[in-house]
Amino acid sequence: MRAIPRLLVSSVVRGSQQGDSHGGVYLVDIDAQSCEQVLDWNTGEIDFGGRGGDRGLRGIVIIGEEVFLAASDELFVFDRAFRLRASYRNPYLKHAHEMWVHGGKLYVTSTGFDALLRMDLATRLFDLGISLSVAGAAVNASAFDPHASAGPAPVNQLHINNVHADDQGIHVSGRNLPALIRITRTSVGPVAVLPRGTHNARPFRGGVLFNDTDNDAVVWARPDGRAAIPTPRYDASALARTGEDEFGIARQGFGRGLCVLSDTLVAAGSSPTTVAVHDLDAGRQVAAINVTMDVRNAAHGLAVWPF
Repeated sequence: MRAIPRLLVSSVVRGSQQGDSHGGVYLVDIDAQSCEQVLDWNTGEIDFGGRGGDRGLRGIVIIGEEVFLAASDELFVFDRAFRLRASYRNPYLKHAHEMWVHGGKLYVTSTGFDALLRMDLATRLFDLGISLSVAGAAVNASAFDPHASAGPAPVNQLHINNVHADDQGIHVSGRNLPALIRITRTSVGPVAVLPRGTHNARPFRGGVLFNDTDNDAVVWARPDGRAAIPTPRYDASALARTGEDEFGIARQGFGRGLCVLSDTLVAAGSSPTTVAVHDLDAGRQVAAINVTMDVRNAAHGLAVWPF
């Protein structure tokens, strides 16, 4: 019996230049310590402005036999052999990050609009947009028609980077949001305090699980305790491509990407692209695999490979 399932991992090359690879998608087997690159994201049609928003493939959702991968302003759908089958765009999809599927709907973070977009998987049409804003201590959520011209203006103040939907509501988090926000039909409000700079926050076992990216740790915080497990670190002499990032944002230990494997085990990504498996109850790392030592190459999305 396989102790740790195989995982599909996307990465973004932070600070890459035109003509370089901008990341890829890897199938990793931590038990066997093997890795196969199944997609290489290398295109000339890339917006090089800002923090590298258009570089690389990001969120991953596997639905049946299909693999959904988010690029900045387009959703790609591949089959299990990674042959492209479809792609979808929307005027309000920009700098997409993570995705989640629940109840026949696909939720996508549109970071460049401080918004979420929802796709109906039966029709493959975007059927709802939710714009988020902050007024004082309150977080507001406003629905909009993703096909209307009078939607929200492009803004990236909250840096919405994660969504998790379940029967309790839609949970949203971002680098500049101080809390995990739950959106229901009747209310919008915080359910857990978060430090600035987080990724992948979601409810988990009576608390909240997240990458505390600015503090290089995976954290499970709950009313009766807190576990913080450091991201993997390497000797500086082992790192590759250091000093090649003109924006100065690439660094080791940048934690992003979470995938719950069981009630105890969680897989987490970091840079240079590494996937570590942590035992939350024990509060320690139990396994890991390194994909590349290129310090610019940062993990982004993680999903269990079911095939």
